[in-house]
Amino acid sequence: MTDTLTIALAQLNPTLGDMEGNAALVRAARARAKEAGADLVVASELVLTGYPPEDLVLRRAFLDAAEEAANALARDTADGGPALLVGTPWRLDGKIHNAALLLDGGKVAAIRLKHDLPNYGVFDEKRVFAAGPLPGPINFRDVRLGVQVCEDMWTPDVTECLEESGAELLIVINGSPFDVEKPDVRLNLAIARVQESGLPLIYVNQVGGQDELVFDGASFAINSDFALAAHAKSWADDLVLTTWSRAGDPRIGSGGWRCANGVRVTPPDKLASIYGALTVGLRDYVRKNGFPGVIIGLSGGIDSAITAAVAADALGPDRVRCVMMPSPYTSRESLEDAAEVARLLGVRLDSISIEPAMGAFETMLRPSFGNLPPDITEENLQARARGITLMALSNKTGWMVLSTGNKSEMSAGYATLYGDMCGGYSVLKDVYKMTVFALSRWRNEHRSDGALGPKGRVMPERVITKPPTAELKPNQKDEDTLPPYRVLDAILERLNERDMGVAEVAAEGFDAALVARVWRMLQTAEYKRRQAPPGVKISSRSFGRDRRYPITNAFKGPR
Repeated sequence: MTDTLTIALAQLNPTLGDMEGNAALVRAARARAKEAGADLVVASELVLTGYPPEDLVLRRAFLDAAEEAANALARDTADGGPALLVGTPWRLDGKIHNAALLLDGGKVAAIRLKHDLPNYGVFDEKRVFAAGPLPGPINFRDVRLGVQVCEDMWTPDVTECLEESGAELLIVINGSPFDVEKPDVRLNLAIARVQESGLPLIYVNQVGGQDELVFDGASFAINSDFALAAHAKSWADDLVLTTWSRAGDPRIGSGGWRCANGVRVTPPDKLASIYGALTVGLRDYVRKNGFPGVIIGLSGGIDSAITAAVAADALGPDRVRCVMMPSPYTSRESLEDAAEVARLLGVRLDSISIEPAMGAFETMLRPSFGNLPPDITEENLQARARGITLMALSNKTGWMVLSTGNKSEMSAGYATLYGDMCGGYSVLKDVYKMTVFALSRWRNEHRSDGALGPKGRVMPERVITKPPTAELKPNQKDEDTLPPYRVLDAILERLNERDMGVAEVAAEGFDAALVARVWRMLQTAEYKRRQAPPGVKISSRSFGRDRRYPITNAFKGPR
């Protein structure tokens, strides 16, 4: 009977669809684990294909490539080194499953199929996968491993089945996207499963960005007395060795398993995690899609300043090009602040006036406008002139434009289609304005591990403290159109994330007419959000797959 076991937690960043490259990541992790004397290497859910693969799973060639990669890795294990536990799509009896494969001794030694398929929020796995039966444990080196796939841990049924059928150690492979509440939720669920079963638990999560989703890693191991024995890094690839021994846990007697205390990295706080999510999400979107760099309209305001800071940290200042596009309404302070942001970050800053474009549009459209007075039309033309300018630079250079709008603006429709909404990616799409202020102050005082941008301040204090303005007409302020952001964000968070009704929000002390107005703005702007670029998800309910509202919608909700 085996009395010790060394298990490596391989926290990897796969690229969706790159089966060869993803298998290479697993091989490299296995080679390092082999040198350290590991018996088993555990990687994340669908690590061989990347997660989530969505409808690619329905293509035969995609599945063929995934199975070829799995079989090749299985052959590698004939060398007598550590076994592999990897996630991949797998066909069985004419159905496609989200599977965990144990690769050992040169072959696929065991298969376990995901039982609980999530079908909420950003997940729609029932669309492409068939649910597997409740699993039994896998016998590995005389140890009965209770293998689960991500959602299987979120409810007690799979754990209960594994415990009742003799599992000794729970191992969960995950592709669990980040949101600000998710780390605590995961840990609490893991503790609940440990409490119910009396078994220790290993949790291995993916890291990296995939379109809107970003994965924070933060893999861990918990003993049966709920003690945290190991914790991997957040926002970085990691390989954590855990050493397990039998007869160490008084709760389950001499047959129990216990993990010796190993590497325990302290998770980042909330603001650091949000900044990490934005940085990793942007970095991987640019890297995995092959863009040489990014272009940002730098206005002198806080949204574009923090977007530029994230970009410099994610990609390096040499891959960030900023453009100031002044109009007759642009203040001297904005010109100075944009220049100072660029200087502090060490990024290129060009200045391209849109005044000639404004004049050209005025001349071109005057006969059609007739005697109609100036209004928001002329303001939108300025935003669209800037959008055309940025997209022209993008077309000419191949660099991707980043839009700079935040969640408060996108909720209220305070954005111009084909203007400031232009871009291939939106760093702040799921970040409310008050969080933008907090992140800006945080970044002026901190620099994340692995950041490629400069140390120290990245924007002058005036950028953070001056009243937000689009500067599309004289003396314009955001609060001319919107409620104060502190109030607006509090209302929006209740309407969006908590799905509260207007009356419920008003009952918490907000002006009822204001809440109803914000709700109308939120509903009316759905057509704009449908045309917005993707952006990093950090909340429990981001716009897009998390919140699917129709554009044509006569339902106004309860008063």
